[in-house]
Amino acid sequence: MDALIIAAGFGSRLAGLSPCKPLTPIAGVPLIELGVRQARAAGAARVVVVTGHEAERLEAFLPGLGARAGIPVVAERVADWSLPNGYSVMAGAARISGDYLLMMADHIFAAPILNNLAQTGGADGAKDWGVTLAIDRRVVSPLIDPDDATWVRTALNGRIITIGKTIAPYDAVDCGAFLATPELAGAIAAAITAGKAGSLSDGMQRLAEAGRAATMDVGEGWWMDVDDPRAHAIAEVQAPHYLPEFYR
Repeated sequence: MDALIIAAGFGSRLAGLSPCKPLTPIAGVPLIELGVRQARAAGAARVVVVTGHEAERLEAFLPGLGARAGIPVVAERVADWSLPNGYSVMAGAARISGDYLLMMADHIFAAPILNNLAQTGGADGAKDWGVTLAIDRRVVSPLIDPDDATWVRTALNGRIITIGKTIAPYDAVDCGAFLATPELAGAIAAAITAGKAGSLSDGMQRLAEAGRAATMDVGEGWWMDVDDPRAHAIAEVQAPHYLPEFYR
């Protein structure tokens, strides 16, 4: 199984700390390096990184990272990084055959989350889903930015009913890690054809409406979206504790 890491966006809220968000260090280790190492630890055999903003700088970093991490890392540059993130998913998925772990470059996870996601494939243990999303039901956690979070409403069996930044009510938050099949890129493309902007959530909602979007609850697992200086400061303190294998 491959992993796909989306690293194309501008990252405006971290621009004051670093000109290239994926290369922003967390206690000395760049976000993209944490992501690649996490993917390898979860069983990925190769990592595809979708680049865009500051592409040259990031792409120059990747070969050395792959050598250090012991995993092939290849870049796929999206044609227009200013478009919604679904375009990055489609660009990266075109380089992958079969299922893949989908991750955001600014999200970091304690090891059990990605390990379980790679192995579970659905809230009920089934693997016959178009996509499985890691969710957190601790919706008032101080580690979550409510103004930037993507919210999820689920059915009793964990299937996604609705997903988006402005939905209400909701019972979980999107953690930014997915076990995806080729159906996801197809759903994003279909959503664009139907007039949607082309976000990852547009594709997810389309799969949800088809009954093809499952969830995996992270329980008490630690994760963070490092999207602004406040989150960065917290991650600098907590990441070495929760990700000790990457800080030895």
